[in-house]
Amino acid sequence: MKVFVTGADGFVGRWLIRRLLDDGRDVSGAVRASQPVSPGGGGDLTPEERAAVRWVPLELTDQESVRRCLEPPYDAVVHLAAVASALEAARDPGYAWTVNAGGTARIVHGLTQAKTEGRADPLLLVISTSEVYGRGEAAFRLRVETDPVAPCSPYAASKAGSELATLEAWRRTGLRVVVARPFAHTGPGQDTRFVVPALAQRLTVAKRVGAPVVKVGNLEPVREFLHVRDVVDAYARLLVRGQPGEIYNVASGEGIPLEQLFFKLADLVGVRPIPEVDPELMRRADIAHLVGDGSKLRAATGWMPRYSLDDALRDVLDAQAN
Repeated sequence: MKVFVTGADGFVGRWLIRRLLDDGRDVSGAVRASQPVSPGGGGDLTPEERAAVRWVPLELTDQESVRRCLEPPYDAVVHLAAVASALEAARDPGYAWTVNAGGTARIVHGLTQAKTEGRADPLLLVISTSEVYGRGEAAFRLRVETDPVAPCSPYAASKAGSELATLEAWRRTGLRVVVARPFAHTGPGQDTRFVVPALAQRLTVAKRVGAPVVKVGNLEPVREFLHVRDVVDAYARLLVRGQPGEIYNVASGEGIPLEQLFFKLADLVGVRPIPEVDPELMRRADIAHLVGDGSKLRAATGWMPRYSLDDALRDVLDAQAN
């Protein structure tokens, strides 16, 4: 199977590339032309893994760049490239829409042309986000794929737009598309814009300098945190067993309050500071409870998480220490 991965140099992209190579896939990886492939921390690829990938430049805002990337025939395309930070998207919602929704529409257009011209009939796996569910109608209930989409942040809205672009093409042209909605995940190589590595870094510094207090954002929300290895396992399975036109939660169904996550990380670091709320770290559109039902994915692919939350947290801490 020839697989093309956009956002291949990102946190999840690097782990997916590794998984696809382990599965014996012929892999091409798209990276931003203005941002050459470079080491990315604990989740980085080995030189041998990098050499096994065909790297191509891609700018999602440029239709010609997208067209060139999609000229070779692929059996599957995994579309990961996006403005992935909610804070970054909030600073420039228009750009988030241009990249996340508009970029997906360009990918879809290129693949639709390939299908129409008989050059290829690839499966397109679009990676969305659980945040498209928004706050939900009922608190503390597992989200299912049939729940209404009600985004409450520019990031989530732009990702909902990417889903619309994808599923519209499936209905209109028969392009084989599958949408994955991953819930929160972490692991080695994730940067400190995201909550687990951010807290891990602050706690490690607090231990080193003996600080009694650690700055935090809102610790009331409940989230689930999958290991990135389990997330890319789900994506690899969906490439083979995902049904076109369907949406799949990538979710464990096991949530944890962020306050409990903070103290779990603190115990692993070996420190017990006081969390102090910093207004600059607060998100205006925090969702109180965002935990998913992954039974549809399990039924379709046999997927089950293999790594515990403690495994993921230890891996993040170990990666930051190296």
